[in-house]
Amino acid sequence: MDTFVTISVDSTLFNKKNVDKAIDKAFSEIERIENVLSFYNEDGIIYALNTNGYLTKEKVTPELEYLIKKSVYYSDVSGGAFDVTIHPILNLWKEGLWTEDSERQNEVIRDELSRIGYKKILIDDNGIFLDKVKIDLGGIAKGYAADRSLNIIQDEGFDTVLINIGGDMVAGDGVWKIVLSDPDDPDNYITSFNISNKAVATSGNYERYFDPSKKIHHIIDPRTGYPASECISVTIIADKGIDADALATSVFVLGPEEGLNLVNSLDNVDALIIDDDRNIYRSNNLSKFEDLQFHSNA
Repeated sequence: MDTFVTISVDSTLFNKKNVDKAIDKAFSEIERIENVLSFYNEDGIIYALNTNGYLTKEKVTPELEYLIKKSVYYSDVSGGAFDVTIHPILNLWKEGLWTEDSERQNEVIRDELSRIGYKKILIDDNGIFLDKVKIDLGGIAKGYAADRSLNIIQDEGFDTVLINIGGDMVAGDGVWKIVLSDPDDPDNYITSFNISNKAVATSGNYERYFDPSKKIHHIIDPRTGYPASECISVTIIADKGIDADALATSVFVLGPEEGLNLVNSLDNVDALIIDDDRNIYRSNNLSKFEDLQFHSNA
């Protein structure tokens, strides 16, 4: 996942060795998930699926089936704004498509778009089959790893926990304050949220870029092949990290109006969206998480 991980545990009433043991187990699980879900790990199940184009039912783990079904679900509800087959398009930009003129970009992207699409993933009683596509679960890996880490630490008897994997956070018991920084001024803030037994994920166009001038950000619209252009930042609050992770990308790609409609149509999901003009959109029930005393004038 190539990112930072922090694990906070309220351990005032517990033996430090037991806490350290639980945290070590969580880090081991994160490493396992990274290896299993890696697009490039030749020993991983994703590599085997992509190389062969299928996995028989006997080789499909419950974990893989869960992750792919989750991915397809969010592809469906977002109308294709989330798509785990997008890797070839990302590669085009990574390898320098941004240096080409617009006509050449259109030609290359149009050709590649015909070769991707989540509807080319088939899951049935015989296994998982890919119709000339490859899958990359990086869009949900951090959220899923955070979920699993929380479960492991709670199974060890520590319920007051906060896991942060590259900005994707899941909280156990207790009330945790999550500060949302201003994308244009990280020393300032937009607002903060008080969460308990919830997950928070943020996607932003300021995080990673394909080009040195930082004009081509990494969140690509699978429907067009170009960087999504309507949002600066999307923060999602959901019950699970995997859901918050997938929805943060989905809503960012959809834009503020469609994205907000999607969030408001789902149970136990809220969002704060900042569009390209710095207008702020809040979902119907976001106020129950916001700390009004910490609220900026944004």
